[in-house]
Amino acid sequence: MTATPANSARAGSSAPARPVYSDNYKRLVLALLVTAYTFNFIDRTIIATIGQAIKEDLKISDTKLGLLGGLYFALLYTFLGIPIARFAERFSRVNIIAGAIVIWSVFTGLCGLAANFAMLAAFRFGVGVGEAGLSPPSHSLISDYFEPKKRASALAVYSFGIPLGSMLGAVIGGQILDHFTWRTAFMLVGLPGVAVAVAIRLLIKEPPRGHSEPASRPGLVEDVAPDEPAKPAASFGAEMREIGAVIGTLFGKWPVVNMVLGVTLVSFAGYAGGQFAPPYFIRTFHLTYGTVGLITGLVAGIGQGIGTLTGGYLTDRLARFHPRWYALVPAIGVAVAYPIIVAVYTAGTWQVAAALLVLPGLFSYVYLGPTFGVVQNMAPTRRRATATAILFFFLNLIGLGLGPTFAGWAIDHFAAFHFANTGATSLWEAIGGFFSAPTGSFQAACPGGKALATAGAAAKAACSTALVLGTRQGVIVSYAFSLWGAFHYLLAAFGLKEALAKARADRGEGD
Repeated sequence: MTATPANSARAGSSAPARPVYSDNYKRLVLALLVTAYTFNFIDRTIIATIGQAIKEDLKISDTKLGLLGGLYFALLYTFLGIPIARFAERFSRVNIIAGAIVIWSVFTGLCGLAANFAMLAAFRFGVGVGEAGLSPPSHSLISDYFEPKKRASALAVYSFGIPLGSMLGAVIGGQILDHFTWRTAFMLVGLPGVAVAVAIRLLIKEPPRGHSEPASRPGLVEDVAPDEPAKPAASFGAEMREIGAVIGTLFGKWPVVNMVLGVTLVSFAGYAGGQFAPPYFIRTFHLTYGTVGLITGLVAGIGQGIGTLTGGYLTDRLARFHPRWYALVPAIGVAVAYPIIVAVYTAGTWQVAAALLVLPGLFSYVYLGPTFGVVQNMAPTRRRATATAILFFFLNLIGLGLGPTFAGWAIDHFAAFHFANTGATSLWEAIGGFFSAPTGSFQAACPGGKALATAGAAAKAACSTALVLGTRQGVIVSYAFSLWGAFHYLLAAFGLKEALAKARADRGEGD
């Protein structure tokens, strides 16, 4: 880090000089935060790769598997995000991030010790508690290190941790399962996160709030030292007014509320379908866990990673011509991706499905950087962590919490229909008879998705076929929610330029 006085004329002043951070140091900070976010997603999403092994070992339904990957993780993760963000507005964001990483890493390791579904669910709640403390303070830190015109790009780089973590979780989880058990996988991916926490605590400095804002009036950037003591706690009423003001920013302006709805629905679709992508390849093509990890991790992850980085850089450049591109790029990318997704999950061979799987993320993942950039550029400097937490509250409660749960529930119902109606294969037939076949009959005949050991060949084939068709149709229906999200991104393009200009004016910034 390079730190120099911000104004030499103030040498006699008692106020400390504001630091200047070198580009290399900013890159180091961003790299460490990307590493943390990568481990965040490894520990969060590895359950998708090893989910089939858990399902068969604990004899659980896909609804329960969806709950483990969704609501049981997301509930405390979602509700703790806002209180933690409020702490991050006053206390050291670096310390909060480091502590959060230690908590989620330990609970991920403990998942490997779960003796039953209830214990595993409890430990997944613990993982959610820790992971709630990463993104709100990280978004706030990044916004203080990078000026507004580079912020979407920087946040896109940070968001690269999503596909990178998902990719590594799938590949590593699959390889571990080929040689060990799902319990070993949790332990091996969880505990290394502690080392990341130590590195962040030692290497990242706490910058002044609003450090990178192009201030055009005194007081916009706080003239404080990076290691400033925590500000006094506000009253409960003041806290509620602060939160209310941020909610007004996100939901009181047409373009912003539509971007929030867009990211929530696209995330719902992504989390829902992604949770059951590895089980689909295992159930349909009978591949090994290692092979499936490479397909859903490496192949899909490459496309998702390119899409994430491209989305931030592309929109930052197109926005120079008009800010509406912050919304139009996600709208176009997400809409183009859905037909390709349908082609993936209706392909006749795993080779064709795997080849196509690189494309959806390439188009759909462009939504992350632009969305986070708009939210950060709309929020006042001391409300940015809170803005991220409120955005994540809706995104994660609905997207992460309900997405996998919905997909698992849909798969159970589709599978039950096909088990009771062996001649039906059409998605429209299955939708028409969605509630006609009780899931209990399917679960009793096919515990953990497989027929009883004493069952005959016909019963085993019936269980397998029903589960394959149910998984395919549940995933395709779940991903369809992304089209709804794309429509909201299209709506967000109207009035976005004016909303961003007003936000800059309210903060006293120039163009």
